[in-house]
Formats: sequence, C-alpha cells, structure tokens
Amino acid sequence: MRSRPNSAPIPLWPVDERPREKLLRQGIHTLSDAELLALILRTGSSESSALDLARTLLVRERSLRTIGSRTPGELMRQKGIGPAKALELLAAFEIGRRAQAEQEEVRPVFRSPEDVARRMVPLLRDRKTEVFYVLVMDAKNALKIDVELSVGTLNASLVHPREVYKVAIDNGAAAIIVVHNHPSGNPEPSNEDVEITRQLAEAGKIIGIPLHDHMIVAGDRSTSLAERGLL
Repeated sequence: MRSRPNSAPIPLWPVDERPREKLLRQGIHTLSDAELLALILRTGSSESSALDLARTLLVRERSLRTIGSRTPGELMRQKGIGPAKALELLAAFEIGRRAQAEQEEVRPVFRSPEDVARRMVPLLRDRKTEVFYVLVMDAKNALKIDVELSVGTLNASLVHPREVYKVAIDNGAAAIIVVHNHPSGNPEPSNEDVEITRQLAEAGKIIGIPLHDHMIVAGDRSTSLAERGLL
C-alpha cells in the first residue's frame, strides 16, 4: 500500500484508502467509525484531513453515542468543525435515532410497555431537556400519530390535561399514552410525575379517551407508571 502524508486531503490519498471508494467497492459495513464520520465531514482543515479530524473527535468524545448527544456549540469547540459540519453531524445522528425508533409496521401497535419503550427510548434517551410526548392510538392500540407537546421542566402548568386531550381529540384518539424523559438518568417517577399522571387519567375518564400509560425514559431505561399501579 502506498504511503501518504498524515494531513493530505483525502482526494490525494491512494484510491484504495479513500473512505468513499472503499464504501463503493466493499460496502458500508466495512468502514470504521472514523471513516463514516469523515464521509459526513467531507473536508478537513489546512492541518488535517477529514479522517484525521474524525479520529480526533472520536478520541475526544470517546464514542459515536456521545458525539450524537452534543450540541452544535459543543461540537464546534473542536478545531476544524464549524457550524455547517456540526449541524450535518447532528442531522446524521438524528436520522439514525429516528430510523431505530421506526417499526417494520407502518403503524406500530402498543401491546405492552416494552412496545412503547422500543419506539420511544431511541428518540428520548439523549435529549438534554425534558420532552413530553403524546402517543395517539386507535381502537386497536395502533399508533396514529405522536406529538411532541412541550420541552422544559415537567410541571402542572407546562403539561395540562386540556393541552394533552386537545391533541387526542383533534386526532381522533381512542386512547393515549404519554411519555417524557428524565435527562438526569433516573427512571423513578417524581411526585410531580405521579400527580400529572393522575390528573390525566381522571380527565381521560371524563372525556372518554383513556390514558393507557405514562412512561418515563431515562437513558436506556424506562419506567411504566401503569405497571407501578399509578394510573
């Protein structure tokens, strides 16, 4: 294999070392994490190639998962990554999260808390602020639509039953599930979580659209308040 200068632009490398050509010849699964990042970054700096920049970023952040959870400003602290590169990286990671959350079924059916977790944990585990989702379901518990209702600290003024059930009524819900995350990583429900759950469950009984569950996502873990008997 021919040698190349460490900082040489990727187009000047021998063909068999370039990530794009390697992908075309051998397939996407043959690329390393750094090579995949380099394809997204596309260009490096005057001092390093895109691959060198990708390797430096991986060393600093230690994993792809950590890179995907950063803010644009945090990524831009790395020399060679400006606003465009930071946003392209985060867009790629968000596509991956959404793809992982999708089910093979066009309309996933929620038969258990595990079904809900399978869809929602990939979407919420890396969010750094609390996010509240309403999952609108039909009479067979198939998902009709999921709606991100609010972002911020979960409390009775931010997530009110009238807002939740407006989403449910507007979308013809037969039942709903609500989901929010704990950025702290602690999946245990707080007193506020329990109180809001009870308010939503009571409102659902009055309106005729039952609340089937309230799930808390914390990292890769989740807690079902229905399983805890708190509805």
